[in-house]
Amino acid sequence: MATSMVPAGYEASLDRAGLALGAGGVVGGLFAAGLVTIGSGFDPFPMLIGFLVGAVITAMAAVAIGGPVWLACHALGRRGPVSAVSVGALAGFALFLGGQTYGFGIFAMPQEDTPTLLYRWMSAIATSLVLALVSALIGLTMWRVAYRRAG
Repeated sequence: MATSMVPAGYEASLDRAGLALGAGGVVGGLFAAGLVTIGSGFDPFPMLIGFLVGAVITAMAAVAIGGPVWLACHALGRRGPVSAVSVGALAGFALFLGGQTYGFGIFAMPQEDTPTLLYRWMSAIATSLVLALVSALIGLTMWRVAYRRAG
């Protein structure tokens, strides 16, 4: 009698994927609420608005930017936590770097920004690295909620 071996790996279900999207949104919302608190002090209403806006934007970015990359990773069998952290970090870094550099220099920038172009790029890289860490945490959180070991 032959037995079939299920390869070691991770699998997700549609319900856990939905919960993972919500969990990623919560992490992004908490980060946004923290930034609002740092910027304006402890005030519950602005913190709530920051949380809600941050959660929605995080979930949208996870679907629009991380989703296609993660689908490729999933199809290739790269479903582990290292892949989730890598996709989160790289997608977050690219998103924030492009957003701060006029689409990596593709779009026109104001003429008055020309003298500070090097500073803009250095600052964009530094802040994008910090935000890549947050994006990596979001990716790891979403992976932890969505995936279970196969078998």
